[in-house]
Amino acid sequence: MIGLLKDYVKARLLDNDFMISGTSKEEELREFFRDLFPVVTDKKLIRLGGSADGGYLVPDDLDGCVGCFSPGVYNVSDFELGLAERGIPCFLADFSVDAPAIHNDLLDFEKKFLGNENNAKFMTLENWMSRKGPHTGDLILQMDIEGGEYEVLIETSWEYLKRFRMIIIEFHSLDRILNPIGLKLIGAVFKKITKHFDVVHIHPNNYFKPIEYRDFKVPPIMEFSFLRKDRVSRRTPARRFPHDLDRRNVANRDDVVLPKCWFAPE
Repeated sequence: MIGLLKDYVKARLLDNDFMISGTSKEEELREFFRDLFPVVTDKKLIRLGGSADGGYLVPDDLDGCVGCFSPGVYNVSDFELGLAERGIPCFLADFSVDAPAIHNDLLDFEKKFLGNENNAKFMTLENWMSRKGPHTGDLILQMDIEGGEYEVLIETSWEYLKRFRMIIIEFHSLDRILNPIGLKLIGAVFKKITKHFDVVHIHPNNYFKPIEYRDFKVPPIMEFSFLRKDRVSRRTPARRFPHDLDRRNVANRDDVVLPKCWFAPE
């Protein structure tokens, strides 16, 4: 994944105008953050995957999940292996590699990118789900597709999203919320998710330093864990960050602690 992040850096160096159309009003930003304040639920968090990039915190609510869809393979499959070891089959997809880094009978691989169309190189999440995996029962979605997550989530209907008990996504280009258009588009994606899912954890990727604007700090890349609301019987504001199970994505870089604007104040 680090290799893909380097490509992402190069792309951003060529994109110098992403904030030139003006800065979002402060109250609109505050509303955006309030909708994403993480909560502590009756399901404690556990770590699946390795101790660096490729490991994520998820709710301990895996029993009964019948499969995981995991686009964005690159060269790490620790998360999926952790699920396979629990007997949960995983469906992987990535056009940039020929196979997952590991072999397991419960890992199914498809050489395609996830996107908003179906062709020789891309497929939609709905198309993928309709062809693979169980057609009943709760699923898991774990997605790290280097910025493609927004179009995938906008394209996917609630009828398909509600199949997922939990969703774990690494979101990219989050600093674009400091641009009014970026805030509107990214905000629409998060509103679609949080209508039916609670944010249960946020972890900044320390590959980039946060972008600062007045009282706001926005890490460009962050990992979000969501749990479907009907699975939660108790929720309180989460205020302790980092979590004891959090680990740096890049071991030799300073950690990035979740800025205070992203969680409920005392």
